[in-house]
Amino acid sequence: MGSVFENDLPEESPEEIAALEDPQEEQGVVSSDGEVFPDPLYHLKLEYSSERLYATHNTQEFDPGDHVIVPTRYGKDIALVMGRVRVPIGIRAEDVVYIDRMANETDIAQQEDLKEKEAYAFGVFREKVAQHKLDMKLIATHYLMDEPKILFFFSAENRVDFRDLVKDLVSIFKMRIELRQIGVRDESRITGGLGVCGRPFCCHAVTDKLRPVSIRMAKDQGLSLNSLKISGQCGRLLCCLAYEHDWYCEAKKTLPNEGIRLRYEDINFRVSEVNPLTGKIRLVGEDGRVLEVSSEKMTRIDGKWRIQ
Repeated sequence: MGSVFENDLPEESPEEIAALEDPQEEQGVVSSDGEVFPDPLYHLKLEYSSERLYATHNTQEFDPGDHVIVPTRYGKDIALVMGRVRVPIGIRAEDVVYIDRMANETDIAQQEDLKEKEAYAFGVFREKVAQHKLDMKLIATHYLMDEPKILFFFSAENRVDFRDLVKDLVSIFKMRIELRQIGVRDESRITGGLGVCGRPFCCHAVTDKLRPVSIRMAKDQGLSLNSLKISGQCGRLLCCLAYEHDWYCEAKKTLPNEGIRLRYEDINFRVSEVNPLTGKIRLVGEDGRVLEVSSEKMTRIDGKWRIQ
């Protein structure tokens, strides 16, 4: 394990760690076992929010980097084609949307024009929030491509009464206004950034459809239960715990559990550490010796582990 995961900080109370978990009502990964998905199936990204969609088209094929017009939960909009999909993650077959058409030069030019308007709307929103003395933080602003509507994504500690704010915005922009309060994970997904691993946030660069992250995932991966080590910049449990959990569970099936005892060279040893990533197992003998052996040298015979 890297130094960021070394056991040099004390574990925190179960209540403190539980506060980092995702709410149970959040949607988790939906198994695709037995479901029939359309072919071809494309992975799309809404660039303004980093939300991911799965979409298909009966006759036309698309390449990574293409822009297409698709229905979204906010209305028809432009999306970036990430590529073809072999194994859908976190969706059901009925969640797949149908691509309207390829975005043309006019659509691309319109998108650039709207980005300039979004920058102006961003400033207006913040000015009006200050005037109304509302405790809310604007994260992003987006104009829909296919209808006169502006989306404002904001975060706030509590529920906010923004009815007067909406009236002001409607009087200025003369179009539909939609305010959406988002959580800390959504904020990180939209703004992006680098995690402790030095790579872009999973929720921003990989997918926003990971299962809710739980403390059990950290325990299964042998990580210290300290919030500084297992939480991201958003203050919630690291997305990669969910992203990597299945691999750890499968790898541990072929490895001994920590704490088991075995006999080697007429000395009793206890397994003190198991590292699935490196395949190394550390054992401490009753004579004080510390051994580090490869998992390839460990065999299980009649339910008991032995060193070859």
